[in-house]
Amino acid sequence: MEAALQALIASVGCFLFVSLLFAVVLLICRDQAKSRSSCSQIASNIEAAPALRSLGHLRSSSLAAVRDESSASYDPSLDEVSMSELVAATRNFAADGIIGDGSFGFVYKAQLSSGTTVAVKRLSADAVHGVREFKAEMDTLGRIRHPNLTRMLGFCVAGRDRVLIYEYVERGSLDMWLHEPDLQGRPRRLPWPTRVRIIRGVAAGLAFLHEVCRPAVIHRDIKASNVLLDKGFEARIADFGLARLVEAPRTHVSTQAAGTMGYMAPEYREGAPAAAKADVYSFGILMLEVATGRRPNLEVRREGGGGGGVGLANWARGMVEEGRGTEILDGEMEEEGVMESEVKSYWDVAFRCIEDRPGKRPAMGEVEASLNQL
Repeated sequence: MEAALQALIASVGCFLFVSLLFAVVLLICRDQAKSRSSCSQIASNIEAAPALRSLGHLRSSSLAAVRDESSASYDPSLDEVSMSELVAATRNFAADGIIGDGSFGFVYKAQLSSGTTVAVKRLSADAVHGVREFKAEMDTLGRIRHPNLTRMLGFCVAGRDRVLIYEYVERGSLDMWLHEPDLQGRPRRLPWPTRVRIIRGVAAGLAFLHEVCRPAVIHRDIKASNVLLDKGFEARIADFGLARLVEAPRTHVSTQAAGTMGYMAPEYREGAPAAAKADVYSFGILMLEVATGRRPNLEVRREGGGGGGVGLANWARGMVEEGRGTEILDGEMEEEGVMESEVKSYWDVAFRCIEDRPGKRPAMGEVEASLNQL
């Protein structure tokens, strides 16, 4: 009997101990749950903060990113735009909103809350440099105005994100008009006089950047996709993501490789500093592309199919030297308005621009003058 009583007491004691232990554990878990709930609420509030929500792939950035956000507007009709508004306008930089793939970043079409349609370029991490340097350069570039330059409307910085805001140009890029079919799958038509007008516009814009702006501006990535066309097919140079300011008497500010293969000046590939004559070279290659309708980064097969291909510049020069300058004009182009003497002068200007030695290339002001005499 005594053994049974002792067993009962032991059982009751164990039960009470286990119950007490369970109650303690339950209280601890409930406190932790409250703590997690509070943290979750804080995280939710942080996520909802406009500056952090706007960072897209940087959503996990610290609160310091909020304090780092800044923006500027260079157009009286456009208020300063926050990163959160740009994220909303581009649907968090959705891929189906991309209208261009410029140097170091994608370009998106966006409609701001004011109803204004703009082009938004989000610079990739490779293009991110110091905030102070970025703001200083954009402040200068944003105040430049010329009929043949796409207007920069503003910029926004948040954390490591750098976003440029440009005016939206209706007809898209020159690259699209030269190389892509229309919505019905038909080749787009750019008559010779229109092509010459486009080239003149690009020359005028570059001459302004090099010789009128102070400090001078080197674009460093002249190519067909960075030339936009307005309603009247007037050219607008776009994409200043790689542009550099050059203070006299300095000849350069950067030795960073810049440009696009096929358009890049030979000295850039050898590590030479940024200089205006490299823009002249790229412009000369653009002239060849506009006239022939051929991409400069693709080799051209020799007649007869023997041997390998040659670069666009060497092929065009050889054909012109053989007196076949009109034969290599874009086959999709109507012959109306094509004059052999004008085409010959056009080739002369282009080949001067693509001389291997920078010192032998003309300045853009001289190029503009020569083209205006065609």
